[in-house]
Amino acid sequence: MIEKPSFDLIFMKLATDLAARSHCVKAQVGAVLTKDTRIISIGYNGPPAGTHNCDEEWPESGCPRDSKNSCSLALHAEENAILYAVKNGATLEGSTLYLTLSPCLACARIIYSSGVKKVWFKASYAEYKGLPSDEGVDFLNRFGVVCRKYDH
Repeated sequence: MIEKPSFDLIFMKLATDLAARSHCVKAQVGAVLTKDTRIISIGYNGPPAGTHNCDEEWPESGCPRDSKNSCSLALHAEENAILYAVKNGATLEGSTLYLTLSPCLACARIIYSSGVKKVWFKASYAEYKGLPSDEGVDFLNRFGVVCRKYDH
């Protein structure tokens, strides 16, 4: 009998595929928001719909950077997934979020406030940004949201 893939694996693969939709020149990040093995919402990093695409307007350098050398124009993948779900009336209490990059501290606060209870991530935001620790992961774990690296 063929072993079926777990939902965790399926959702993380989907998040990885969604990351490829990003128009960001610097990093491509995907997110899948689920509850009870059902997809509530999806997202990837990029500017608000209808504004611009970084890879088209600034293909060499990417969009302008803010004081922390982060994108000044885009929403993070988890922000897009959560905002779309809330905009469409979804209840996020007790949901699970799959990310290709662990959440930054600002996104961690949004994740916590939205009622997400578990976060799986593929790669470390701190390692990507050259930071000493994953503040977002630490925040979530401290306040009762299980946030762990997905090792398949």
